Amino acid sequence: MNDDDPRELLQLLKQEHRRLDEEIELLSSSGNCDQLELARMKKRKLVLKDEIQQLADRLIPDIIA
Repeated sequence: MNDDDPRELLQLLKQEHRRLDEEIELLSSSGNCDQLELARMKKRKLVLKDEIQQLADRLIPDIIA
């Protein structure tokens, strides 16, 4: 695979999304968390989710049955 492979990029985005999810959960459960940092992480996670969906939509063609 090369750097331009959209499937590889999709996997990397999904990994980043999962990593952020774990960090958010850990930070939230610690009780002593920076709310601003938590909000930034959640916003980044939402942006990643949108990017993942857009890329997946381009890779998987719409098939009208």
